[in-house]
Amino acid sequence: MEQLIIQLISGAVGGNVAGKGIKSLDLGTLGNSIAGIVGGGLGGQILQAVLGAGAGTGGLDVASIIQSIVSGGVGGGVLLAIVSAVKKALAK
Repeated sequence: MEQLIIQLISGAVGGNVAGKGIKSLDLGTLGNSIAGIVGGGLGGQILQAVLGAGAGTGGLDVASIIQSIVSGGVGGGVLLAIVSAVKKALAK
């Protein structure tokens, strides 16, 4: 459960960093956070599935925490980019 919380928080941070870093992706703080949280959770679950059932289940050791932070942050940024692209396509 701790890893999921870390992934969700990292996703929110990743979404906001991506949104503020690339202005064309910015959905505002709330939009960036929501997309990041969802992306962080999904990214963490996908990475865990790809790496195997034992990946990320090591508790709160350093490797598991780093994996959760990276997968959450990247997942948040990626989902923000996808949501932003879909929003722009629908606006046209």
